[in-house]
Amino acid sequence: MKKFVIAAAVTLAVAGAHASAADASAPRAENAYLSQADAAARAARVANVDYTLDFSLTGKESFSATTTLSFDLKDAAQALTIDLDQATITSLTVNGKAVSPQYNRWFITLAAQDLVAGRNSVTIAYTRLHSTNGEGLHRMVDPVDGRVYTYSHFEPAAAHQMFAVFDQPDLKGSYQVTVSTPADWVVSTTMRESGVQEIDGTRKWTFPRTKKLSPYNFSLHAGPYKVWEDNSGKYPMRLFARQSVAAQVSPQDWFKYTKQGLTFFDQYFGIPYQFEKYDQLLVPDFLYGAMENAAAITFGEGSFLHKDEMTTAQKQSLAGVIMHEMAHQWFGDLVTMKWWNGLWLNESFASFMGTLATAEATEFRDAWQSFYLGGKQAAYVQDQRVTTHAIETPVPSTANAFDNIDAITYSKGASTLKQLRHLLGEDVFRRGVHNYLVKYAYQNATLDDFIGSLGQAAGRDLSGWTREWLYEAGVNSIAADFSCAGGKVTSFTLRQGASVPALPTLREQRVQVALFQLGAQGLALSKNVAVTYKGAATAVPQLKGAACPDLVYPNYQDWGFAQVQLDKKSFATARASLGKVDDPLLRSMLWQSLWDGVRAAKLPLDAFLETALANAPAERDYTLLGDIAGKLRASVDYLDAMGPAAAVYKAKVGARLEQMAFTAMQAAPDTNFQRRWFSVYLDVANSPAALAQLAAILDGTLVVPGLNVGQDVRWQIIGRLNRLAYPGSADLLAAEQLRDPSDSGQQAAIAAAVVRPDAKVKAEWLATIGDLQTKLPFSRVRTAMHSMYPAGQAALSEQSAAQRLDGLGQLDKVAGPVYMRAYGAAMLPATCTPASVRRLEAAIIKFPNLSTGTLRSLLATKHEDERCVAVREAMTIF
Repeated sequence: MKKFVIAAAVTLAVAGAHASAADASAPRAENAYLSQADAAARAARVANVDYTLDFSLTGKESFSATTTLSFDLKDAAQALTIDLDQATITSLTVNGKAVSPQYNRWFITLAAQDLVAGRNSVTIAYTRLHSTNGEGLHRMVDPVDGRVYTYSHFEPAAAHQMFAVFDQPDLKGSYQVTVSTPADWVVSTTMRESGVQEIDGTRKWTFPRTKKLSPYNFSLHAGPYKVWEDNSGKYPMRLFARQSVAAQVSPQDWFKYTKQGLTFFDQYFGIPYQFEKYDQLLVPDFLYGAMENAAAITFGEGSFLHKDEMTTAQKQSLAGVIMHEMAHQWFGDLVTMKWWNGLWLNESFASFMGTLATAEATEFRDAWQSFYLGGKQAAYVQDQRVTTHAIETPVPSTANAFDNIDAITYSKGASTLKQLRHLLGEDVFRRGVHNYLVKYAYQNATLDDFIGSLGQAAGRDLSGWTREWLYEAGVNSIAADFSCAGGKVTSFTLRQGASVPALPTLREQRVQVALFQLGAQGLALSKNVAVTYKGAATAVPQLKGAACPDLVYPNYQDWGFAQVQLDKKSFATARASLGKVDDPLLRSMLWQSLWDGVRAAKLPLDAFLETALANAPAERDYTLLGDIAGKLRASVDYLDAMGPAAAVYKAKVGARLEQMAFTAMQAAPDTNFQRRWFSVYLDVANSPAALAQLAAILDGTLVVPGLNVGQDVRWQIIGRLNRLAYPGSADLLAAEQLRDPSDSGQQAAIAAAVVRPDAKVKAEWLATIGDLQTKLPFSRVRTAMHSMYPAGQAALSEQSAAQRLDGLGQLDKVAGPVYMRAYGAAMLPATCTPASVRRLEAAIIKFPNLSTGTLRSLLATKHEDERCVAVREAMTIF
């Protein structure tokens, strides 16, 4: 499989070269996607684009609109295409002349004879169905009160699902908008309205022309939203949410973090925020976490609405995402990548800057610890798979734009920027970013432009760094190799290796190497030096003569992106002395080293669980406790996946985990810690006694002092009881559906129903998932996918495993990338057995022509199935 990954990378590189050299006169391919070659050819001819958009929104299933495009055309020697998806065109006028549309439901082709060299004007009137999959102009009917809400989402290339457009990032345009809506609706777009007229029971909203934006950064959202306003800062702020969920919103938190962020970024970038006002909207059925539409940022309700009071972790998540999307207003909206291969830089930079802003501008000073434990670990995992890829990769067409939207794009990219900042120095890095934003404001830029600005500020050539870090895949390992005599270090070398032999690149970066001694007061730092290393071995003479350490950590304070391999003595110290480490970040890193040992099949899972049982109850850092909770959840999932062979051990250790979690929940020092421990209890509860306790908490016969059993907690309990078919759980589910008819309640009810270990239920939902014409919103279908086959339901999964794999090739051809991303993440059968691994291998061979994204999902599923088998074989209980 390693050879396959290399071959695929070569194929993609060749495809990119061919795309750039494609014949600009060749007709555009008749399909739903735009190739890089066709986009480049169009951008070479078109400039100075202005859109005048007129929408009529009634709340019904379709909308009508008129788009007028004005643009300069270099020549009229060839036809020109305009993107518009699945619309019914009622009229087309080109330069004042009515024209019969040449339209294939994906794009309109304008004949050369209707165009002129110079300024052109094209007006297209059309109708179109609203989308229900979260792209284009999405429509949702609130199940609570019947109100209709709409919002737009265009990334990566879905603006043409709403209006006629040159749907590519390097054809920036201005947008002047008019919208007709029902009388009780409000509208948010890039600008504030310049006028609102009441006309025959409707409202006509007029907006001034925007500054230049790429199509995917423009947006329009309309509906009877509840609106909060705050004008206490430099820029006016508004927050929108559906009326039925308004009570779940804490506007004071939103405005606090937004105001803090705008102040921070204005100062950091040295360029004021450019878009006059700052709207944020909570929207339903959203595909992602949030989207950086200029001045009208959208957030998925599922992550940011809470029926109970927000925990500290939920507030930190909110602050972090607000900061991430805000960073995009400069890096992404003001300066935009030229093509989708540059999307990683947008997301990496926003991830880096969002974390920096959260750490420096809000109360969450441990944001970098959260980044280390979350996104960075996900990046390490992905970068060791056979599906790993370079940060900068070719994107042949818009069909591939999101193939690489993963932890490598977000978190590895952010980590490389973080260590580059350490390598260059904070002030130099900041000056380079400022210069880049000033030079390319309202334009499109490339990676070379960004790196060039940083290199110029640093006075050094960064081409070698760029090649090593951005164009080569894989993560390096770092280890300390040292000798001692007479209690002193006599030699010390940093060893760098390649975690995947087929990806041998060794990189330059700057880290801190820290030595620790065990003493009466615990594990104490004895010496710390900053080292810039490269190549396979780097001597560290500064450490000669230091006291021989009990533990060495060669990436102290997490400057670098490298997987730490503790030496034997340090690993033993980490296992035995977790509770003796005062520094929460170092303690987090040592926990992670132990977990890395489990996943590498070097530390038995049962040994890890003994360490967790001994140390977790005393953990006093809230952020780290959340990570330990995640590792315990993953441990239980491994045991569930191992099936009957692990049943006896699982019952014994499970009872101890249940007792630990319940006791800690009762003794928690505050509500935040109590919610953490309750989540652990939910994850480990498996015995009849533990499930009975959950049922008693649900019905109020068991009261845990301090624990608020609100609606969110109730659904969590019902989900767990139904997953394990607790007696009466189906009736509890039915009753809760009546109690909570909200949109989120419907989502939770689907999850609880689908997760039940019932073959009939699975078959019915499998049919619904496979029906690409279902009227069910895609958000519900996606919820069902992720609830179908949890660990521990291998026998039920086996009943349809062959069917799902046999139909994968055909499904991949017809379903589209949005659907297949969810399907590939949740519906591929893997049961932690050698036979399951072989079955996945056979599917990889059987379907060589899968789309890039689906093939990666298949390869990743096989890789993790192999890992599960290895974890099982490493356990001492077998």
